[in-house]
Amino acid sequence: MARLLIAAVAASALACAAVGLARAEDGASAPAHQEWSFQGVFGTYDEAALQRGFQVYHDVCSACHPLKHLAYRDLEAIGYTPAQVKGIAAQYQVTAGPNDQGQMFQRPAQPSDMFVGPFPNDEAARAAENGALPPDLSMVVKAREGGPDYVYGILTGFVKAPAGFKETPGTYYNATFPGHQIKMPPPLTADGQVKYTDGTKATIPQMAHDVATFLSWASEPNLDERHRIGFRVILFLVVAVGVLYAAKRRVWSRLH
Repeated sequence: MARLLIAAVAASALACAAVGLARAEDGASAPAHQEWSFQGVFGTYDEAALQRGFQVYHDVCSACHPLKHLAYRDLEAIGYTPAQVKGIAAQYQVTAGPNDQGQMFQRPAQPSDMFVGPFPNDEAARAAENGALPPDLSMVVKAREGGPDYVYGILTGFVKAPAGFKETPGTYYNATFPGHQIKMPPPLTADGQVKYTDGTKATIPQMAHDVATFLSWASEPNLDERHRIGFRVILFLVVAVGVLYAAKRRVWSRLH
């Protein structure tokens, strides 16, 4: 058993070293940690931030990036009313059918429909984006090391390349992206780019933080419920331990 434990620790250390070496080779560094309301055992999503983040996705990110794993009705979970969700969905057209003549047709999206992406297929996306395929953002927070910190770092990491850095044509310098060259142009270009309905000042860091919060929810929409269940389980275990300890004291007191 001891040998297995030592081997596991060694393998873990080697894996961490490999990750660190890969980061060193591609010039990547861990993104700076941000404060997130949903992190920690008792963390919860900030509904206002989620709605602001959806605004940023809707107004900026959705022009290139799909959310393939979300339906419009899922937005009710972040505070939108059924009427608001219906209005949001109706802004998009989906292919439906066949009709009585056996033809497919276009209709306004409904709350039960999945989010409509900006391109009909991956080939069309690559053709429109100079060969680069914009990733689906539904699970991007789970798929990238650093999670929301990585997303925030990418969005705020577009800076002037240092002197002597050789940029590849058609790429942009990004301090967080591995290799520092990314084909995506800066999506957040100026304060006030999105007009928040709640009056929050839409600075670039604020917009980046809000959309990272929204994408974290998109990747794990049941996090709040899991935290509530976990808290109840912990509370139950604490009570159970207390009851068992009291029972043990009572049983053994008779023997003494």
